[in-house]
Amino acid sequence: MHSSIVQLLFFYSTAILHIMSTNFLFPGERKMNTPEMADGFTTISDYGNLPGPIYNPYVNIFSSYVVPPLYSLVFIFGLLGNALVVLILIKYKKLKNMSDIYLLNLAISDLVFIISLPFWAYYAANEWVFGNAVCKILSGVFRAGFYSGSFFITLLTIDRYLAIVHAIFALRARTVFYGTFSSAITWVVATLASVPALLFSHVQKEGESCKCNLFYPPGKEEEWKQVVTLMMFILGLAIPLAIMIFCYYQIIWVLIKGQNERKRKVVRLIFAIMIVYFILWMPYTITSLLHTYQNAFFSCGLDADCDGNFALALEVTEVIAMIHCCLNPLIYAFVGENFRKYLSVFFQKHVAVYLCRLCPGQPRPKLEQPSSSYRSTTVHNIHFSL
Repeated sequence: MHSSIVQLLFFYSTAILHIMSTNFLFPGERKMNTPEMADGFTTISDYGNLPGPIYNPYVNIFSSYVVPPLYSLVFIFGLLGNALVVLILIKYKKLKNMSDIYLLNLAISDLVFIISLPFWAYYAANEWVFGNAVCKILSGVFRAGFYSGSFFITLLTIDRYLAIVHAIFALRARTVFYGTFSSAITWVVATLASVPALLFSHVQKEGESCKCNLFYPPGKEEEWKQVVTLMMFILGLAIPLAIMIFCYYQIIWVLIKGQNERKRKVVRLIFAIMIVYFILWMPYTITSLLHTYQNAFFSCGLDADCDGNFALALEVTEVIAMIHCCLNPLIYAFVGENFRKYLSVFFQKHVAVYLCRLCPGQPRPKLEQPSSSYRSTTVHNIHFSL
C-alpha cells in the first residue's frame, strides 16, 4: 500500500517536471498508427475489415501546442482557487448548513479533477509513460469528477428549492447531518458510475508509442461503448438537467411572488454555477454521444473523414470541459457577496500582514471587522451561502 502511494507520488512529480521541461513535438512527429491487439482487448477505434479512419492532422497540433499550456494554467489557478474555497468554507463558514457541505464537496470534486491535469498535459504532447495502474486510476478519476460535479450541482439546486419553495420542511431537512449523508451517497454513486472507465482503461502499444485509452472486450466493443456513453449522457447530463429545470421553474415562480432580494442573491450564485458547468460540459457529452452513434446520425462514406473530425471535436470539447475546474472560485468571487468578504478578511489577516513584515517601514493594514448584522446573517440565516 505504502509503495503504491510512493510510486504514484513519484509519477505525479515526474509529470509536473515533464510539463515544465517538455519540448513539444512538431506536427507530424507523432505518428497515428492503428492499435495492436493485446491482452484480449481491442480499441474503441477497431474497424474490422473496413479501411481505417483518416486522422485529422489538427488533432496533433492542438494536442501538442494548446493542451499542455492550457492544462497547466487550469492546474495552477484551479488548485489555488478551490483550495481557497475549501479553506474559507471550513475556517470561516464552519460548515453550518447543507449548502456549505455541498459547496465543499463540489470544490473537492474540482480538486480531484485538477490533480490529474499534469498527467493529461504531458500525455497530450507525448506518449503515456506512467504505467497501467495510473492510467486506470486517472481515467476513473476523470469520470468520477464529472459525475460528482454534476450530482453536487443538482443537490445544490434541490437545496435551494427546499429552502425557498418548502421553507417549513427545509428547517428540518437542511441539516449538516443530511448534507453529509447525502454527500457520502453521492460519492458512492459517482464512484460506481466510473467503474467501467476504471475497468476498461488500459495502456497499449500503438506503433512506437504507448496510449492510455478505453479498450473494450473484443466482440462487444460497440455494445460497451454505447452503454458507457449513454450512461454518461443520461446520468451526467439529462437527469440532472431535468431536475434543475423543474426546481428553478418552481423557485422563480415563488421569487416572483415573494420579492425577496436576499433569496434571489443566493439563487443567482447557484444558478451561475449550474449554467457555467453545463455550458462547458454539454459540448463534450453531446459530441461523445454523436461519435458513438455517428452511423445513425450521419452518412459517412468510406472517403469521409468523420472519425478525424470527431477526434478533433472530442479533443477541443474535452479541453473546454476541463476549464470548469478553475471557474467556480471566480463565480464565488464575482457573484457571492459573502465569499468576497471572507476572502478580504483572509488576505488582511494573513497575506497583507505577511507582506508588511517584509516591508517594516509600511503601516500595517487595519483589519476590517464584519458588522454585527453581517455576522448575524452569515451565521444564523440558513438561506445564505457563499
